[in-house]
Amino acid sequence: MSERTEAHGMSERVVHHVPADEARLERQTGEGAQELRTRSRELVLTGGTWPGDELGDTMVINMGPQHPSTHGVLRIMMELDSEEVVRAKAVIGYLHTGMEKTGEELTYVQGATNVTRMDYASPLSNELVYAMAIERLLDIEVPPRATWMRMLLVELNRISSHLLFQATNGMDIGAVSMMLYGWREREEVLRLLEAITGLRMNHDYIRAGGVAADLPDGWRDLVLDTMDVVEEGVADYDALLTENPIWQERCVGIGRITTEECLALSITGPILRSTGFAWDLRKAQPYLAYDDVDFDVIYTENGDVFDRYRIRLYEILESVKIVRQCVEKMPSGDYRVQDRKVTPPPRARIDESMEALIHHFKLFTEGFKVPAGETYTAVESPRGEIGCYMVSDGSGKPVRMHIRGPSFYNLQSMGPMVRNSLVADAVAIVSSIDPIMGEVDR
Repeated sequence: MSERTEAHGMSERVVHHVPADEARLERQTGEGAQELRTRSRELVLTGGTWPGDELGDTMVINMGPQHPSTHGVLRIMMELDSEEVVRAKAVIGYLHTGMEKTGEELTYVQGATNVTRMDYASPLSNELVYAMAIERLLDIEVPPRATWMRMLLVELNRISSHLLFQATNGMDIGAVSMMLYGWREREEVLRLLEAITGLRMNHDYIRAGGVAADLPDGWRDLVLDTMDVVEEGVADYDALLTENPIWQERCVGIGRITTEECLALSITGPILRSTGFAWDLRKAQPYLAYDDVDFDVIYTENGDVFDRYRIRLYEILESVKIVRQCVEKMPSGDYRVQDRKVTPPPRARIDESMEALIHHFKLFTEGFKVPAGETYTAVESPRGEIGCYMVSDGSGKPVRMHIRGPSFYNLQSMGPMVRNSLVADAVAIVSSIDPIMGEVDR
């Protein structure tokens, strides 16, 4: 609504009134609360310089929220001074997965199907940390074969996740052929995971007490052949990109961050290791059988986009090394604990025994009860430390569950990384963070 006024000797002007409902909406909307505030100024309508030229004022633009180049529904608000980014802010919450509250409404048996979908590029790490938290509350120890099978699977999953990064990172920065090559090797790893678990992704294979099924016939040859294919692919990526002058121009010195900034923001994984801090939970706080295998923690010192690319490239080779040792040292025996309270009866037994059928039915409908208590477990996912804080009240469901998703914390690194960089570099920087929004939005 507006009204026209005219004073003596003054030109006509227009006075605008904001409707009450619209003003209330501006005050209450969450989007308004997220905006970067800029200095208010009058708009020059005729003559003179363009507003801001003489003041050096900045403008605010949105990058996202759309999936390409933001690796999920991520909105990045950037304040620009010409082509230079003055500051940036990540705006999350567009996915609304609700994984933690959902987990509190599911039994411990059902929960694995929920957490496996958080970091959907690394579902087996999600399943592992969830199962380890339950096992700590139950005070049970899984058989050695189950331990080594878990380690084999999470390292295969680390390889597939880093291959996904290599593919999408190449596409984001302009190396289109890298997208094709990275997908090529990742497809072979997913085929292998499907042969072992029955599914390419979201496996529900690592469960409290062990794993869902034993390794299939011929698994050794399948694993070793796939590792040969992956090693050949990594050699191709290295030859294609590492010494490529165009690639180096887009990556070297871009998006730098220091160890102090990482520690202040609780950032882990390849981002932290790219600053010279060789922190990896597999070495620092060993779990599974990582004490019994030989591998190196890959780290660099520059903290830029190029180093984060190199770390993930060479971590693939270290995971290949671990996988080959798992094949060599895989023990025989049970693949899950023989505790009838947490383990379903063998499939063949269900066809023969009514008691076994009832036991199976009750386990998958009512679940099992976990002693009251609380615990926190953490493992090294491809993106850093993923943790599970769980509280039990003695019933068949967790009363509280919280997931420390590494992508949630790592997104904070975007602020110091993007500052004083060019707009064109922002995509490369976000890609080097390698965020998965499924574990970010709660």
